[in-house]
Amino acid sequence: MNLVENVKEGLRSVKANMLRSVLTACIIAIGITSLVGILTAIDGIERSVSQSLSSLGANTFDISSRFNRGTARDGVKEKVYSPLLLNQAQRFIEEYPGDAIISLSASVTILAEIKHGSEKTNPNVNVRGVNEDYMPIKGLNLQDGRNFSKFEIQYGSKVAILGYKLAQVLYGKKKNPVNTVVSFKGTQFKVIGVMQEKGSLSENNFDNMMMIPIIVANQLAAGQGLNYRLTVGVPNPDMLDFAMGEATGLMRRIRRDEVGRENSFDLEKSETLGQQLDSITSALRIGGFGVGFITLLGASIALMNIMLVSVTERTREVGVRKALGATPQRIRQQFVIEAIVVCIIGGLAGVVLGILIGNLLSKAIGSSVFVVPWLWIIVGLAICIFVGLISGWYPANKASRLDPIESLRFE
Repeated sequence: MNLVENVKEGLRSVKANMLRSVLTACIIAIGITSLVGILTAIDGIERSVSQSLSSLGANTFDISSRFNRGTARDGVKEKVYSPLLLNQAQRFIEEYPGDAIISLSASVTILAEIKHGSEKTNPNVNVRGVNEDYMPIKGLNLQDGRNFSKFEIQYGSKVAILGYKLAQVLYGKKKNPVNTVVSFKGTQFKVIGVMQEKGSLSENNFDNMMMIPIIVANQLAAGQGLNYRLTVGVPNPDMLDFAMGEATGLMRRIRRDEVGRENSFDLEKSETLGQQLDSITSALRIGGFGVGFITLLGASIALMNIMLVSVTERTREVGVRKALGATPQRIRQQFVIEAIVVCIIGGLAGVVLGILIGNLLSKAIGSSVFVVPWLWIIVGLAICIFVGLISGWYPANKASRLDPIESLRFE
């Protein structure tokens, strides 16, 4: 009896004992469903969160002024670097060759008092100068109104966008701030938009912020100089290192950094969010794999028990096969293949159910991405074959050791 005949015999045995085979396959399917389902849900959530993080700084890097105290180290005074200037930042935006969006921002003050009519805020408002790409790259959305136009940024129009909390303080909940006027440092600004609520734990407390064009912010600084920050966002995270290299070369040329000298500016990759996501999903995967492994362990024990029952029921059949010349190796092969066939049938059903259940779970949590986890499909089917091999080996080995004469006498 060759390998192909053993496979056919395994399928015939499965068909002959349909109820037992279906129940056994269901046990395996439940184990694979739990394994693939949990891991699919985790993958779906991770992809959805990754897309969200790409607009919150996970695929970005920052360029800012390099500061030091000019103190001496080992008897040598540290070099004092000139701050990043507005015209240098604007030139960088114009000449950057890559496919990216670039925001420019600078904080005017975090102790501003904003007025509207007879209403005024506490002196704790963050006034920030920005360009038209600041809101998209920070993942900020508008509740009312619109974003800055390129014309308003370029010519320094006196317009402003208010944070959610700031608008509530000045206007209450019923009045729409759009197209009204607020004042800061004696300068009046027309309100063109109100941001959606972000929460007090957001990066810069956007709810208590007023954003104005970067040119106007530079004028309000009254010659004190602002700490300008460029944020470059790339659409593909795999291109982040290449984009940083391009940005470094361009900024060194703009700043006229000599060859062999260190950068006169700071360049930082914003990867903290991505690293936190990786650590969380890794822990979830380990936990999900553990749950699936325990379920599969129970399924393998159940499969072994059923195969032992099958060996007992088919003792006379084994005796006949041995009497006709079947070797112990072929007997073992027959029962192992039968166990593997049952596992693969259950595994295929489990993979399909796992993908569906996993995507439903991730969708219920808030993910909009449908995931087909090819890696976990392959892993699940490989585990099925492994479980069938391990669970079927002992019963198969027991069958191969049966004495043919005693087997033929078995009732």
